[in-house]
Amino acid sequence: MTRPPTKPEPLYDAARSDEELRALVDGRGASVAVYGLGKMGLPLATAFADRVGDVVGVDVDESVVESVNRGDCHIDGEPELPDLVAETVGDGALRATTDARAAAERATAHVVIVPTPITEANEPDLSIFDTVVDSVASGLSPGDAVFVECTVPPGTCRDRLVPTLVERSGLAPDEFGAAFCPERTSSGRALEDITGAYPKIVGGVDAESARVAEAVYERVTDNDVIRVSDATTAEAVKLFEGLYRDVNIALANELGTLADDLGVDVRESADAANTQPFCHIHSPGPGVGGHCIPWYPYFVMSRVDTPTPLLRTAREVNDSMPAFTAGIVERELAERGKPIDGSRVLVLGVTYRPGVKETRATPAGPLVADLKRRGADTFATDPMLDDETIASFGAEPVALAEVGRSDPDAVVVVTPHEAFDAVEWDGFEDVVVVDGRDALGDVGHPTYTIGSGRT
Repeated sequence: MTRPPTKPEPLYDAARSDEELRALVDGRGASVAVYGLGKMGLPLATAFADRVGDVVGVDVDESVVESVNRGDCHIDGEPELPDLVAETVGDGALRATTDARAAAERATAHVVIVPTPITEANEPDLSIFDTVVDSVASGLSPGDAVFVECTVPPGTCRDRLVPTLVERSGLAPDEFGAAFCPERTSSGRALEDITGAYPKIVGGVDAESARVAEAVYERVTDNDVIRVSDATTAEAVKLFEGLYRDVNIALANELGTLADDLGVDVRESADAANTQPFCHIHSPGPGVGGHCIPWYPYFVMSRVDTPTPLLRTAREVNDSMPAFTAGIVERELAERGKPIDGSRVLVLGVTYRPGVKETRATPAGPLVADLKRRGADTFATDPMLDDETIASFGAEPVALAEVGRSDPDAVVVVTPHEAFDAVEWDGFEDVVVVDGRDALGDVGHPTYTIGSGRT
């Protein structure tokens, strides 16, 4: 594909009819800059390149840019992504650069999908977002449209994005578009999610911004595009999805801690209860990880004066589960006459969920810390991670092939990777097992499953 020598026609133009706007997008008449080529950014840039064409991905990591320009994929575990990266780079639809300003000057659509973590004080950290917005502003032209996909506190597009673009670009607010169009993807299925697994949500800071966003994303997704009333509403949609899960998981986790007191298998009870269509209890576990669910409550709580006791309590419950799990390990060892102080405890799984090479907010971190605080010698294995990463959490790394010779007194399942199916449990002697995910079944050793109790 040969790129046009000049900047394409503007997208944000109220004089253009719906038919003309869609014809422009469908005819690959837009030039797109995607800022951030991480786990979600590269799949998004590739999907845009495949369906809209003329895409430049922007990243500060030179090795990432070089990899993409070779047609390589630096993201592991995403079906079809390596082939599509190679294809779109090969036909000229996708390229990458570290020069954000040059990309901004060329593009008519700017898509921001960069990390927005929280600080140690649980405040949203928008520093990377702000840096990218400055770059976008440096090349913003009349008629451009800016779409934000990364999670931000409600009101960010209205109160932060647009004023910054106006101040830094010199344009008036009605000379460009801005919309929030949240990513709704999961690792391991990014392309599938982007291109149609769920409806796409778009919300503009004005009606024309929403119209442009709808037309662009109709080209990217095979599913519906839902236009909500404004950008702030769309920002809240993204957060509410995570808040629902955090609160529901907290309910499941709190119920899971009651299995012994109630004398019931909470998992069995919840499964049976969920056959009623108005009940959707999640599964208990050793904690909640990732860069979404544990952080989203703070994106809301940090922006409101109204008390949010349910959100705060849910966070406290979910944050307490690693300590609860460590306490179960200590109790199960004590039941067999072994103090946890000096016992060898093996942790299976350090990533926050199976099959994903991601450790942000993983419950394995505080679990290891709590086990060590109680005096345990703590080891860990994870097929997705190298020894250095595992050691950074305070556990001594153990190769999966060596776990049978690690002579543990207790084994804790945190993340049930498929590779753990190969663990030879007969190789352990006099070991207690704490299954945080109900992943094991009968392994021939005394087992305590969170939510189900001792078997």
